[in-house]
Amino acid sequence: MTADSTAATGTSQVEKGARSANADRAPSPSEGAQQDAEPASDQLLSLRGVSKHFGPVSALDGVNLDIPAGQVTALVGDNGAGKSTLIKTIAGIHAADQGEILWNGTPVQIRTPHDATNLGIATVYQDLALCDNLDIVANMFLGTEINHLGVLSETPMELKAHETLSSLSVTTVRSIRQPVGSLSGGQRQAVAVARAVMGDAKLVIMDEPTAALGVSQTAMVIDLISRLASSGIAVLVISHNLVDVFEVADRIAVLYLGRLAATGPASDYDRQSIVEIMTTGTESRRENGASEGKD
Repeated sequence: MTADSTAATGTSQVEKGARSANADRAPSPSEGAQQDAEPASDQLLSLRGVSKHFGPVSALDGVNLDIPAGQVTALVGDNGAGKSTLIKTIAGIHAADQGEILWNGTPVQIRTPHDATNLGIATVYQDLALCDNLDIVANMFLGTEINHLGVLSETPMELKAHETLSSLSVTTVRSIRQPVGSLSGGQRQAVAVARAVMGDAKLVIMDEPTAALGVSQTAMVIDLISRLASSGIAVLVISHNLVDVFEVADRIAVLYLGRLAATGPASDYDRQSIVEIMTTGTESRRENGASEGKD
């Protein structure tokens, strides 16, 4: 591990600890995770009984999930568990068939990506949706360019792009005018996140943000996620990498065959228990403890 990655990892751990100290972290047992939910008024985004079907296939089954502001919530699950369907439902790609979505405790309808954007929800998909032939500024303002009388206002866009990247402590890019195709994987992820934050996002959804990245680039992205949460932004991270999950997450939610099998503070779990829930939908350690309590 390089000195840069070690420093970034240390920074993310300190910021995670600071967030944890200020958070109310009442444990939620894996058994009954679908029914137990925190008061919606205390959460930025809350899903209540959300279901989604594609013909006879039940992709989501009565999901209850809370996403608080200023914390990193990791969404994990095996392939086919419903993770992609869930984030696309929150992002407005799919409309939920049943259930309720609350934003700051108020019921809302999210039926299109425009609805999600208006609320302050930004999604950074795994492919990042960046144009390699355009520079950083052009990518950050793609579709939202600043112009005056039909002429692009380059200086205001450059200043805003530089300000946003600086606020996220992204200092490794040589120039904001270099083509995105010349950037590393971590730098590309940073540009995609900066574009989302520039739109005044209150919830940033990140789909497999560290996939196919090296050690130093992964540390850079994890540090970026921590900085987002420390600034008060809610972050929902979808990842198969449990090492990264436990490095950055404040809370973990586990999907199993379309239903929420467990949710709670990351400190309540370890990698073995998460893998068990992902593959069986239950956790024997907690079930055994509950049985002993009854006896």
